[in-house]
Amino acid sequence: MIRALIISCALAGPVTAQQMQVPSGQPVTLSEVLIDEQPGGIWVRFRFIAPDISRKGGAVSYDIAAPDMDHLCETLVLSYLQEYALTPARVVISLSDRNVPFGASAPEATQFFEAYRPETSRCIWEEF
Repeated sequence: MIRALIISCALAGPVTAQQMQVPSGQPVTLSEVLIDEQPGGIWVRFRFIAPDISRKGGAVSYDIAAPDMDHLCETLVLSYLQEYALTPARVVISLSDRNVPFGASAPEATQFFEAYRPETSRCIWEEF
C-alpha cells in the first residue's frame, strides 16, 4: 500500500499557481507535489496539468513532451528538493491532460510519466 502525503499549497509556494516554461512551449501547470514511501526509499511526485497532450485534439505527443519532463526536473524539481531539504530516492514527473486524483483510474485521461534519480545538479532518467 502506498502512503502519500500531499504537500500543501503553502509549502509549494508561488510555483503552484504559475504556468511553467518548457521547451515545447505547451502550457504546463504544477497541480500538486506528493511524497510517498516506496520500497527502497521516499519518492516525490510532481504532478502537472498539460492540456495539449490530450488524445482528443491535443498537439503534443509523448516524443515532444519527454524533453519537457526532463526540463522540469532540471529547472524546478532540483531547486524544490533543495529548498525543502528533501532527499528522495526517486522523483516522478507526470503530465496529465486533466486533473486526475492520485491513484484513481481515468482511462479517458492522457497521462505521461517519467522517473528520475535526483543528484545535486542533474536528474538521471530511470526506466520504469
